Amino acid sequence: MPDLTRLLVDWSHGNRQSLDELMPLVHAELKQLAAGFLRRERGDHTLQATALVNEAFLRLIQQHGVEWKSRAHFFAISAQMIRRILVDHARAQRAEKRGSGGIKIEIDEAMAISPAVDLDIVLLDDALEKLARLDARQSRIVELRFFAGLSVEDTAGVMEISTATVKREWSSARAWLFRELKGG
Repeated sequence: MPDLTRLLVDWSHGNRQSLDELMPLVHAELKQLAAGFLRRERGDHTLQATALVNEAFLRLIQQHGVEWKSRAHFFAISAQMIRRILVDHARAQRAEKRGSGGIKIEIDEAMAISPAVDLDIVLLDDALEKLARLDARQSRIVELRFFAGLSVEDTAGVMEISTATVKREWSSARAWLFRELKGG
């Protein structure tokens, strides 16, 4: 097992020292992931990558009973945490502004729906929640591919499905989201 995976497994089994060793190993990559999310946001966004990583890490260490399987699994859960933080922040900002608009993100080539389409992260989250009710697997694939930035192969590994299934479901989910976000 690679060092990171070994540390994750040890942490799953309650080894606090493994967590202390893990933090510096993943911090830079989590910060890169957070910076990627924030690059898609409006320029006047108030969160910083370091604060986003710190909040995500606090949420991660509060997770109990997680059996970390691999590096990809860890970063998939991390991306989910970062997404939740951004959505919570956007909802709070929207509530403060009394509905005057939300935080927007840009769908880039990772999503490959349509370049340079600005989306409200709250609307994207709502669409993903709706997709999850219709097809949980497709929603999870979008989360792993778009938010976690995982490759088709890593997504297949985390979900324990074939790469062909990931490609097919990813394509279908992108088309559905495009229609949903464009208003049908």
